[in-house]
Amino acid sequence: MKFVIALFSPPHSPAARRALRFAEAALAGGHEITRLFFYQDGVHSASANTVTSQDELDVAAAWTRFVTDHQLDGVVCIAAALRRGVLNPEEANRYSRPAANLQAPWDLSGLGQLHEAAQLADRLVCFGGN
Repeated sequence: MKFVIALFSPPHSPAARRALRFAEAALAGGHEITRLFFYQDGVHSASANTVTSQDELDVAAAWTRFVTDHQLDGVVCIAAALRRGVLNPEEANRYSRPAANLQAPWDLSGLGQLHEAAQLADRLVCFGGN
């Protein structure tokens, strides 16, 4: 089965941990993840500047490792990211900001990427949100 996973909640939320565990279980079960799409506060899970308490799981770092290790398509909504200060080097330069905090393996793109992926997948599974 082909899954698209959308995350709407920040990395310190239970939804972010559940989404990560679901993604791990999906791959372990022989399924495919065609795209991970981070939207709303979920964009913070792709930020390289998220700092987690030492006694907690660093969900943002875990997502980055997961995407890298499995060579997945990790997409961050550009509009949500810009509103929350999550910028790749190109956007930081465009808006004259002093630093970027979105690095590989993440890509900034629009909601069209979520729509396209949902059309091609068997299931869209969403975590978090209001």
